[in-house]
Amino acid sequence: MRVLLLAPMLATALFASPAFAATIEVTIDKLVFSPASVQAKVGDTIEWTNNDILAHTATVKGGWDVMIPAKSKGKVTLTAAGAVDYFCRFHPNMKAHVDVAP
Repeated sequence: MRVLLLAPMLATALFASPAFAATIEVTIDKLVFSPASVQAKVGDTIEWTNNDILAHTATVKGGWDVMIPAKSKGKVTLTAAGAVDYFCRFHPNMKAHVDVAP
Protein backbone atom coordinates (compact mmCIF):
# COMPACT_ATOMS: atom_id res chain seq x y z
CA MET A 1 0.00 0.00 0.00
CA ARG A 2 2.87 2.42 0.73
CA VAL A 3 4.22 2.04 -2.79
CA LEU A 4 0.89 3.11 -4.24
CA LEU A 5 0.83 6.21 -2.02
CA LEU A 6 4.37 7.24 -2.95
CA ALA A 7 3.92 6.83 -6.70
CA PRO A 8 1.84 10.01 -7.23
CA MET A 9 4.27 12.06 -5.11
CA LEU A 10 7.24 10.73 -7.06
CA ALA A 11 5.57 11.49 -10.38
CA THR A 12 4.78 15.03 -9.23
CA ALA A 13 8.38 15.55 -8.10
CA LEU A 14 9.76 14.35 -11.42
CA PHE A 15 7.49 16.48 -13.60
CA ALA A 16 7.33 19.58 -11.39
CA SER A 17 11.06 19.97 -10.89
CA PRO A 18 12.42 23.46 -11.52
CA ALA A 19 14.30 24.30 -14.72
CA PHE A 20 18.04 23.84 -14.63
CA ALA A 21 20.10 26.94 -13.96
CA ALA A 22 22.31 28.17 -16.79
CA THR A 23 25.94 29.20 -16.79
CA ILE A 24 26.49 32.41 -18.73
CA GLU A 25 30.02 32.81 -20.01
CA VAL A 26 31.66 36.23 -20.23
CA THR A 27 35.20 36.65 -21.57
CA ILE A 28 37.63 39.33 -20.49
CA ASP A 29 40.16 40.23 -23.17
CA LYS A 30 42.13 43.44 -23.65
CA LEU A 31 40.31 45.13 -20.74
CA VAL A 32 36.83 44.42 -22.15
CA PHE A 33 33.95 42.29 -20.84
CA SER A 34 32.41 40.39 -23.76
CA PRO A 35 29.51 40.30 -24.16
CA ALA A 36 29.04 43.61 -22.35
CA SER A 37 25.35 42.92 -21.73
CA VAL A 38 23.70 39.60 -20.89
CA GLN A 39 20.29 38.31 -19.83
CA ALA A 40 19.98 35.81 -16.99
CA LYS A 41 17.54 34.40 -14.46
CA VAL A 42 17.74 34.14 -10.69
CA GLY A 43 19.76 30.99 -9.96
CA ASP A 44 21.92 31.29 -13.07
CA THR A 45 25.70 31.60 -12.73
CA ILE A 46 27.89 34.08 -14.54
CA GLU A 47 31.39 32.77 -15.17
CA TRP A 48 34.11 35.13 -16.32
CA THR A 49 37.20 33.85 -18.14
CA ASN A 50 40.05 36.32 -17.84
CA ASN A 51 42.37 36.06 -20.84
CA ASP A 52 44.36 39.14 -19.79
CA ILE A 53 47.71 39.17 -17.98
CA LEU A 54 46.14 41.47 -15.35
CA ALA A 55 43.74 40.62 -12.54
CA HIS A 56 40.20 42.02 -12.77
CA THR A 57 37.04 42.13 -10.70
CA ALA A 58 33.34 42.01 -11.47
CA THR A 59 32.00 44.45 -8.90
CA VAL A 60 28.49 45.72 -8.18
CA LYS A 61 28.30 48.74 -5.87
CA GLY A 62 26.65 47.48 -2.70
CA GLY A 63 26.55 43.95 -4.12
CA TRP A 64 28.88 41.22 -5.23
CA ASP A 65 32.61 41.60 -5.81
CA VAL A 66 34.23 38.74 -7.70
CA MET A 67 38.02 38.55 -8.00
CA ILE A 68 39.14 37.18 -11.37
CA PRO A 69 42.89 36.49 -11.41
CA ALA A 70 44.94 36.77 -14.60
CA LYS A 71 44.51 33.78 -16.93
CA SER A 72 41.85 32.35 -14.62
CA LYS A 73 38.10 32.28 -13.94
CA GLY A 74 35.66 33.71 -11.44
CA LYS A 75 31.94 33.20 -10.97
CA VAL A 76 28.85 34.34 -9.11
CA THR A 77 25.38 32.84 -8.76
CA LEU A 78 22.62 35.40 -9.20
CA THR A 79 20.23 35.57 -6.26
CA ALA A 80 17.99 38.56 -7.00
CA ALA A 81 16.09 39.89 -10.00
CA GLY A 82 16.79 43.31 -11.48
CA ALA A 83 19.12 45.28 -13.71
CA VAL A 84 22.73 45.11 -12.55
CA ASP A 85 25.65 47.21 -13.75
CA TYR A 86 29.11 45.97 -12.85
CA PHE A 87 32.69 47.12 -13.37
CA CYS A 88 36.30 46.26 -12.62
CA ARG A 89 37.61 47.96 -9.46
CA PHE A 90 41.13 48.01 -10.91
CA HIS A 91 40.05 49.32 -14.32
CA PRO A 92 36.86 51.39 -13.82
CA ASN A 93 36.47 51.93 -17.58
CA MET A 94 35.61 48.20 -17.83
CA LYS A 95 31.82 48.09 -17.51
CA ALA A 96 29.06 45.59 -18.25
CA HIS A 97 25.39 44.92 -17.55
CA VAL A 98 23.18 41.99 -16.53
CA ASP A 99 19.37 41.88 -16.70
CA VAL A 100 18.25 39.28 -14.16
CA ALA A 101 14.70 37.93 -14.55
CA PRO A 102 12.88 36.21 -11.67
